[in-house]
Amino acid sequence: MKLNDLTISKAIIEEYRKKLLDSLSVDVCIVGGGPAGMMASYMIAKAGYKVNLYERKLSLGGGMWGGGMMFNKIVLQEESKAILDAFNVKLTEYEKGYYVADSIATVGALAYNASNAGVNVFNLISVEDLKVNRANEVEGAVINWSSVGLANLHVDPITVGSKFLIDATGHACEVANIILKRIGKVLYTDNNEIMGEGSMNADRAESVIVGNTKEIYKNVYAAGMSANAIFGTNRMGPIFGGMLLSGKKAAELIIDRLGARTESLTVNQ
Repeated sequence: MKLNDLTISKAIIEEYRKKLLDSLSVDVCIVGGGPAGMMASYMIAKAGYKVNLYERKLSLGGGMWGGGMMFNKIVLQEESKAILDAFNVKLTEYEKGYYVADSIATVGALAYNASNAGVNVFNLISVEDLKVNRANEVEGAVINWSSVGLANLHVDPITVGSKFLIDATGHACEVANIILKRIGKVLYTDNNEIMGEGSMNADRAESVIVGNTKEIYKNVYAAGMSANAIFGTNRMGPIFGGMLLSGKKAAELIIDRLGARTESLTVNQ
């Protein structure tokens, strides 16, 4: 078969165009393609809803790729083991209750399953603002190429409509910061602002992250490290069970509001 360079280019442009047009109005926009964001996107898509997952970097995975200090192994606890079992990720029990997984295999499994479930994944795209109505209720995301921001170019963005939005941007809490900047001190925290993350304490951080996974403003939820940072609790380092459980919790909360049955999900522990 003789290949045509122009046909290759046309295929990429036309298929991406179809994907982009089809994703301008969705049920949920998830900002941040780390473990919590990927987990939430997978579950919501499996429930039959349209999901966009935005990642500002080239690759999904967040901090999971590097494991601990670039040793590409991660730790999970007993409570989250069933999630990776469902994704066929190999786990080794290091000590009772401590399971070790390859970080590369874990990211690959999460990304593959999310994409295969129908998630519209957009890498190299940043959410620079939120679409709000006259009551300041969030109704979508305002997106632009990440390279536009990096080059400090004045290029206007485009808007995507959604019923719900998840801040899964990790330590930066980017969506929550947009809310504070654009709307005001309106977050559902004790001081209506980002309370800030505490120092490393895996036991404390992992024990509260699912509880911190909740609505932070009208139709906006926090998942993963964003949840702990917004509600003022500790960070946890290279143990990632809480991230997966937080993504699962955020998905369940939104699915409940959208009206789906969680029994239809593959991961339903």
